[in-house]
Amino acid sequence: MGGGVVNQEAGPTALRSSPVPVRGRIGQLRDRASGRHSPLRRLDWTLQLCVIGLSVVGALLVWSATRQRLGEAGADPQTFLKRHLLNLAIGLVLGAIATVVDYRVLRAYAPFVYLGSLVGLVAVLLFGSTINGAHSWIVLPAGFQLQPSEFAKVALVVGAAMLLGEQHEDRQTGIRRSAPGHGDVLLVLGLTVVPIALIMLQPDFGTVMVLVFTTLGMLAVSGAPRRWVLGLILCGVLFGSAILQFHLLQPYQEARLTSFVSENKASSGTGYNVAQAMIAIANGGVTGRGLLHGQQTQGQFVPEQQTDFVFSVAGEELGYLGAGGIIVLLGVVLWRALSIGFASQDSFGALIATGVVCWFTFQSFVNVGMCLGIMPVTGLPLPFLSYGGSSMFANMIAVGLLQNVRLRSRSDPYAL
Repeated sequence: MGGGVVNQEAGPTALRSSPVPVRGRIGQLRDRASGRHSPLRRLDWTLQLCVIGLSVVGALLVWSATRQRLGEAGADPQTFLKRHLLNLAIGLVLGAIATVVDYRVLRAYAPFVYLGSLVGLVAVLLFGSTINGAHSWIVLPAGFQLQPSEFAKVALVVGAAMLLGEQHEDRQTGIRRSAPGHGDVLLVLGLTVVPIALIMLQPDFGTVMVLVFTTLGMLAVSGAPRRWVLGLILCGVLFGSAILQFHLLQPYQEARLTSFVSENKASSGTGYNVAQAMIAIANGGVTGRGLLHGQQTQGQFVPEQQTDFVFSVAGEELGYLGAGGIIVLLGVVLWRALSIGFASQDSFGALIATGVVCWFTFQSFVNVGMCLGIMPVTGLPLPFLSYGGSSMFANMIAVGLLQNVRLRSRSDPYAL
């Protein structure tokens, strides 16, 4: 009886003094998030902050490149800025999902990811729209467009890593085995040829080159026989020469590939675009003309300056220092991706990181080189900066995969 009375009297006081259950759960989540072994603490924040920084700079460049034209047309000058930020937000969510799902479990779903990308490539051939000479987009409501070939890059990285990584270790014992053999290389080549053939039908030669370069890089790192890698490089050179020699491309595609070495490139259509981009970068000088104040940019002299030639906007309005800073940030992203690959506990994770590095490296080099007149015009966007939802989504998923590998790897020897 006495004990019951005491409990009844003390009950209200105890309820008032004890923490609210919801607050307690929030506190537990906060402690887990900030604890020593919290997944948030083990993320590569250098990589993540560089990616977000590049994306924000890209939003400003896209805004500057499009506001004048939209204003003159009577549209909302912030349309592209809002869409770019929306793409960034969706991309971060997709990247978070790619981070949470254990990449070692993803290995079992790699065939479905690959088949899904092929379905998208077939769908664009059947129901897609032609923009700038390429039948590469599926037009969605509200003015949005989907480019399945961007997601094919993710599918190829995951699929090739599954095939090549499977040969490096025994699932039961964890003992490392020999490098991929001839049969494994043939499987990877077959995996690559199918999306390449579908993308060539669009046609999108730039994305094809990304897939080829990514596959070669992953084969080289996987330890595949050198004669395969060297032979594939030789075949690529011969195939490219044959394409130009026998005029197997559309005239506008051939002009894009050859304009940067043409003596009168400034007078040709594609060469004119490159020439104007080079003028814009030269006008920026060391410190730039200031955001929204570039004469070439605001005068709309450079076509597609929110996508293919966004680096010219950076060169003119942010100057050599700003454009150089963008290159440095891209370099840090590649460095962090490489360090994640080195620290991976299995070859599957290391090959995922390798594929992403090859993808980002090739695409960044070609895009920047295109604006500087040293690479052909291929229509490849600059990762994280160029406008485009599909490109942003694929890039963020790739970053999420890198973070995924990082979370489940040993300590990073190259961490800051």
